[in-house]
Amino acid sequence: MENLFIIAYLTVLGVLAIYGFHRSQLVYLFYKTRKNHPHPQGQFDELPKVTIQLPMYNERYVAARIVESMAHINYPREKLVASKVTELRSQGIDVQHIHRNDRTGYKAGALENGLKTAKGEFVAVFDADFVPPPDILIETIQYFTNERVGMVQTRWGHINRDYSLLTRIQSLMLDGHFVIEHAARCRSNRFFNFNGTAGIWRRSAIVDAGGWEHDTLTEDMDLSYRAQLKGWSFIYLHDVVAPAEIPVEMNSFKSQQHRWAKGSIQVACKMLPIILRSHVPFKVKLEAFFHLTNNFAYLLMILLALLLLPNLALRTQHGWREVVLIDLPLFVGTTLSIAAFYITAHRSLYKHTGEAVLRVPILMSMGIGLSINNAKAVIEGLLGHETEFVRTAKHGIETKGESWWRKTYKASRNLTPFIELLFALYFVVTIYVAIVGGHYISLPFLVLFLFGYLYVGTLSLYQRS
Repeated sequence: MENLFIIAYLTVLGVLAIYGFHRSQLVYLFYKTRKNHPHPQGQFDELPKVTIQLPMYNERYVAARIVESMAHINYPREKLVASKVTELRSQGIDVQHIHRNDRTGYKAGALENGLKTAKGEFVAVFDADFVPPPDILIETIQYFTNERVGMVQTRWGHINRDYSLLTRIQSLMLDGHFVIEHAARCRSNRFFNFNGTAGIWRRSAIVDAGGWEHDTLTEDMDLSYRAQLKGWSFIYLHDVVAPAEIPVEMNSFKSQQHRWAKGSIQVACKMLPIILRSHVPFKVKLEAFFHLTNNFAYLLMILLALLLLPNLALRTQHGWREVVLIDLPLFVGTTLSIAAFYITAHRSLYKHTGEAVLRVPILMSMGIGLSINNAKAVIEGLLGHETEFVRTAKHGIETKGESWWRKTYKASRNLTPFIELLFALYFVVTIYVAIVGGHYISLPFLVLFLFGYLYVGTLSLYQRS
């Protein structure tokens, strides 16, 4: 029985290390392909018509802001169609306010429904919490002179990055995704995904791929893989930035993470067998595997957390040498891979590393704290458990001095924060066992677990009250 615990622990740790080392591969690709910047194939003789879709539901605090930003889009008015809110008609923009009587298909259903009245070959999508710059269409449309380009994705910026510790950590997470993952995948000719907003689609690419489907919670990722399997090329533009509001409270952040994690697993179940059987290059298949299964790491994190205490107790009896020889290299290797990933992203954007070095341990700890919330999402995705598309509450918060407390949406109530606090208590015991057993080298990692579960659980309960 003792050996089974140790084998299970080392197996889980080893698989997590593989996913961690994959991040190092992305950093390597990021540097290797740093000169492979995309360029438009040509210039349109006459700018094509673009429909802008603003899919939104219950966005009382940010709807006006996104609509106002549409009035400032720098594009010929006769070539621009903005789908939402009739105030813009007085400014010469052809506007339709399409209000559905039900939420069938949620966001995917709204986008598919909007295509019925969309004009022109190109469709730009912006979520309600975005404030796209005026030149975003001018800076992206020329890439479609290549007739095989099906989608152009811009980088997300952060309106309220410095609002709190929570928003600063979220911005670092998103920067890692956009700066490293998107750039490395796009520039090395691997598949990457549309992020549901701040991008432009060629309408024929959507139709050719089968349209917006709503059998997953990440309709954007689903359509992206179907379109690229059809041979459509995707472009990522690092230097074109669409600022957006980051969730300012923990429960909204967790609901967003839950939806993304569950949706990616649903897409993995739906698309990964098709991708692996396809004729795309092996490097594309391998990257798609890691991309679509990456959230399994949260489930493995829960298993690792539960196995740490019995493993330390057993190692106390058997000695500490194997901890140094086996556990430590895996822990350190995984940790350094994650640190390099996010520090590289931060340095690429902000030209210094000190801030990132200080925030990366907190980021890793918060990732651990989210593991219960996201592992639940992974299990639901695997079991085919259907749940409602829960929108991420946004409060129109832009500056540090603003308060969201009196205009918050009702937070969902579940047992997850209590389980997170129970895990925090479990790690108080684990740290005690480590100290008594002399496993001082394990303490920094155990503290990451303790702080993560304590921070996420406590903030969830406090803010929803």
